[in-house]
Amino acid sequence: MNQKYSHTLIAFSAIFIIVVSFSAGVFAGKTSVATKTSENSVELGIFDLFVNDPPPQIPEDVDLDTFWHVWNLINEKYVTSEMPTDEEKIWGAIDGLVSSLDDPYSTFLVPVEAKQFEEDVSGSFGGVGMEVGIQDNILSVISPLKNTPADKAGILSGDKIIQVDETPTYDLSLNEAVGMIRGIKGTEVLLTIVREGEEDVLEIPVIRDTISIPVLEYRLREDGIFVIELYSFYETAPSMFARAINEFKHSGSKKLILDLRNNPGGFLEASVDIAGTFLPKGKLVARESFGESRSELEHRTQGNFLLKDYNFDMVILINRGSASASEILAGALSEYDIAPLLGEQSFGKGSVQELVDLSDGTSLKITIARWLTPEGVSISDQGLAPDIEIERTLEDFKENRDPQIDKAIEILHSKSSN
Repeated sequence: MNQKYSHTLIAFSAIFIIVVSFSAGVFAGKTSVATKTSENSVELGIFDLFVNDPPPQIPEDVDLDTFWHVWNLINEKYVTSEMPTDEEKIWGAIDGLVSSLDDPYSTFLVPVEAKQFEEDVSGSFGGVGMEVGIQDNILSVISPLKNTPADKAGILSGDKIIQVDETPTYDLSLNEAVGMIRGIKGTEVLLTIVREGEEDVLEIPVIRDTISIPVLEYRLREDGIFVIELYSFYETAPSMFARAINEFKHSGSKKLILDLRNNPGGFLEASVDIAGTFLPKGKLVARESFGESRSELEHRTQGNFLLKDYNFDMVILINRGSASASEILAGALSEYDIAPLLGEQSFGKGSVQELVDLSDGTSLKITIARWLTPEGVSISDQGLAPDIEIERTLEDFKENRDPQIDKAIEILHSKSSN
């Protein structure tokens, strides 16, 4: 893997329910979905997460007497045919500790879950090709990937998954739900869904498959408008995007639609590189805030200003399936007045998770930072609001209408040629 992209995979708010068969080998090594893997993390123990961290300190004002009292009461009084081992009870306590953060993206993975997590990115199992997250305490579809089983089955961004096969999801963690949806290629999973605009609950069967994540497509419309549909921000995205931009310039078109709808993100570096297509070197694209624990990081363009001195008009399309790296790119280009945002409120996945392998085969996936736009707007708080709000309704989907791209075309045609 290109070392440049081996650290900061920010895209996904949940483990992709897929098996990724990347020809470019994006997930080689230990970098995993929804995380960035720290080079200086070590396998010492649950508190020894970083080489440079001081030894673990037990807070003086924390009284663990109640914890051990309950531990002993369980051992003395609990009636069961199969008592959890001491190790399993410790894991349960740690899981409760992480759950107290009230952050669906910070999770403790026991060895089986940690192994499944690695299999998700190694291509050992199949899935349906969508990203899910917890929104309003409900398992929700962030976006289905184009031409995947989920997409072909009719899964839509914003769908609420209330049941997987015969198991309700209201009491499942994100990892548990993901583990139930993933599975062997060729097998079926039945998703019970509540969808805005539908009176009845939907039952949608999906056949699992091995998923290849698309990156982008581009085309020149007959009316002279050039459209780039960017589906993800993986390692090959900047080079493919540069190729698309060169085709845009060679076409002679002066009108561009950048479609980021249902793009759940990818590598931070890819979004910064692509922003550099539109912005001079050194421009701030995103700010990484670590709270009070350390100084804020700034991510700036490094060059490759392909559209310098090229006059054009652009509209950027977003919806509730636009997340993370999509929001970083869209937010930066909007704040620099490169193009207006058109569509619906974005998802609001503006946090970074780090995967830390622990000494006993368990892992901790923990939120370590939050993303801000150049002007300091927190993406996590509410996502991005479009400058021009145009909804694509359920009826539009059924009738294969796209009022969002229609409005973008109308806006671009209203502008005089440069």
